[in-house]
Amino acid sequence: REEKEREKKEREEMEREEKEREEKEREEKEREALIPPYPYVTHVPENLPLSEHFSSLMLSFDPLATTLELSSLTLLTLIAWIYEIRVEGSKSLLEVAAAMCGFSLLRRVYNNYLEAVFCAFPQNRTQSVKEHKLKYVKDLVGRDKDQLAAIAVQDRLTFASQFCLDLFVYFMIPGFYPAEVSPCCSSSLPRRMVQLVLNHYVMSFGMYWSHRALHKNVWLWKNIHSLHHWAKHPLSRTTYQDHWLDNFGNAIVGHVFAQILVPLDGQMFWVSRVFRVCESLEKHSGVSGYFNLAHSVQRWLPFAQMPHHHDWHHEGHKGCNYTFTSIGGLWDCLFGTRKTGRSIQSVETTHDMQQKENSMGVSYFDTAYFDGQYSCFIPLVALTGFVIKVL
Repeated sequence: REEKEREKKEREEMEREEKEREEKEREEKEREALIPPYPYVTHVPENLPLSEHFSSLMLSFDPLATTLELSSLTLLTLIAWIYEIRVEGSKSLLEVAAAMCGFSLLRRVYNNYLEAVFCAFPQNRTQSVKEHKLKYVKDLVGRDKDQLAAIAVQDRLTFASQFCLDLFVYFMIPGFYPAEVSPCCSSSLPRRMVQLVLNHYVMSFGMYWSHRALHKNVWLWKNIHSLHHWAKHPLSRTTYQDHWLDNFGNAIVGHVFAQILVPLDGQMFWVSRVFRVCESLEKHSGVSGYFNLAHSVQRWLPFAQMPHHHDWHHEGHKGCNYTFTSIGGLWDCLFGTRKTGRSIQSVETTHDMQQKENSMGVSYFDTAYFDGQYSCFIPLVALTGFVIKVL
């Protein structure tokens, strides 16, 4: 009897080991299936010098999206060059096309820089190294195969919609892309700097309430913004990986409204755009420290934020109804939606230190009324009405 029981246990052990081996093989095959044509998937290389971390993110991991972008920008540049199109009070269309090409390159280069920092300096990551290990059939930021395929489609739609919006604004709002010679340029540099800061606060005000509404309204969350929050451990590549309507709305209530209400001169307009691109990529970079050039520049602003604040927002998923602001962090602190998140002491802001005993901070204005399904749109409607009046 003992011999039979021993043999039975040995058979069970062998069956268990065989089952585990088959399971591992299956998982490995599924993991290999994530290699292109599925975009945005990469393994974090270990023990490599900084220069070798730059990857094919320069080409978006998606040949169709890259082809669409290159062909559209090339065609626009050729048309602008041949026909010498210019709207009164604005830069020439050729200058705008050149800037669009430049920003496309900037996003790719700065994204690679931030992801190289993420790989090379694990001690500066906003989440522990083990949190970023590849698991099963999910990519580095926590998205499965179906989600990656959906994001790839939205990425293409985002470029197409943003491209059309830029051209629409250029032709329909004369002077939106200000010419280099404009009345604003005659102002002193301190005044132009103040205008730049005010422009960014207006921009972040619109984007704050838009972002908050995307979390508070059930339909918007389920059908639009939740796609962006599939990334539980954000990296800079996830910055613009949203539903195309999410990016489209942010561009309108952010960049468009701010330039209408607090217009910048030609030079400051491009400074603002460059700063905003870098700030957005850094916010999702997964690292917090002196590597974040834009955030380091803005740390002197009241209630300044660093990337670890937004990282905490992503980690909370649907329960992350806090830290909505981009640029500066003022609106979160005024409206009581700021959380500090995890941070190493070297990147803590003054407000982080003040909030250690109170994770939600103090609300200077009671805005709980605007957390309703429809009342969350009131600030955006008011802002839109103001912009229409100015126009």
